[in-house]
Amino acid sequence: MMNYSALKDWHNSHKESALIGRYITLHNIQPLIDKLSGLFSVAVLGYSVENRPISKVTFGTGPINILGWSQMHGNESTTTKALFDLFHWFDSNKEESTVNRLLTEFTFTMVPMLNPDGAEAYTRINANKVDLNRDAQDCTQPESLILKELYTSLKPDYCLNLHGQRTIFGVGKPPKSAIVSFLSPSQDALRTVTHSRKKGMAIISDLNEMLQEFIPDSVGRYDDGFNINCVGDTLQHKNIPTILFEAGHFPGDYDRETTRVFMFLSLIRVFESVLLLKSEETPSSNSYFSIPENKKCFFDYIIRNIDLPEIGVTDIAIQFEEKLVGDQLNFIPKIAQIAELVDFIGHLEIDLASKKPRVPADFSFEIGNIIEEIQVNGKLPTTFSVKSNNIL
Repeated sequence: MMNYSALKDWHNSHKESALIGRYITLHNIQPLIDKLSGLFSVAVLGYSVENRPISKVTFGTGPINILGWSQMHGNESTTTKALFDLFHWFDSNKEESTVNRLLTEFTFTMVPMLNPDGAEAYTRINANKVDLNRDAQDCTQPESLILKELYTSLKPDYCLNLHGQRTIFGVGKPPKSAIVSFLSPSQDALRTVTHSRKKGMAIISDLNEMLQEFIPDSVGRYDDGFNINCVGDTLQHKNIPTILFEAGHFPGDYDRETTRVFMFLSLIRVFESVLLLKSEETPSSNSYFSIPENKKCFFDYIIRNIDLPEIGVTDIAIQFEEKLVGDQLNFIPKIAQIAELVDFIGHLEIDLASKKPRVPADFSFEIGNIIEEIQVNGKLPTTFSVKSNNIL
């Protein structure tokens, strides 16, 4: 088994430096694709609605086929960064015995950006305003057809469906931010634990075990409600073990640069876990169900015990709207809810009864402006002036 602490150290000093932040487009990744070494084979699979190329990157020569794709939702870029970190890791360490074994056991096919139009506009949907992850059956979009044709021709042994999740998700009791979540999707409405699902569950159990060293009690299990229109459910329905990755929120890490390393580590652990599964006829799903299911229980900020005109003492939840202005991504704080938020937690909380914020250890925040604007003339503003690391 690899030393994941050492891998984390390697990532800190060797991650792909050209990809930083959340706004990652084809313009950012195409030069990196173009300069990939001879270890990799690149082919254009087709073109998006707005005629942007969609490429696959293939490497390795082994009999086990793994297919992965990122940015099916254009505004979920963390796993795209992790894929290029992974490419760099393989290329830099291909002479090492453990890496060489992976290259001889597997053939990897990765689509770094399935929805380049959505990435350009920083939207979940494609240029025709279709959610590609709800188009798996009808395949009305060129991007959906590209993916279907790829998995149909490739016949992968495993699929990696690489996504990102919002800051609203927490896990455990009391809840902590769901920094990473996984799912072995259902393949029928009864959520039957089939052999195909068990393979994914066993791998996710290994991922959870590895990640507990770095982010204890912050790994979640995504809801497994069945929807045949989703790509993962469709693939699982075809008995192809599929693992959903959801890159979530590490406290203060709105650029998802910390979460990025956990995606990188998880990709490598998947490959090791698949090799371990080769010797197991019946994978165990028990540990998978001990991973707590994530839930919507967080807001970006909560201001507690604020006295508002005509309302009285209550709480205010603030959630960031991610807004693209030119080529800059801005996080605009907006009121999401005004109520007694006893069942919710803020990634940052300000309790006006004590005037003491509850702040994550590595998070700096200036509360003066936000309190002054709320209280000025007894009026409630629609937006706030907030100063915070890596946010505004």
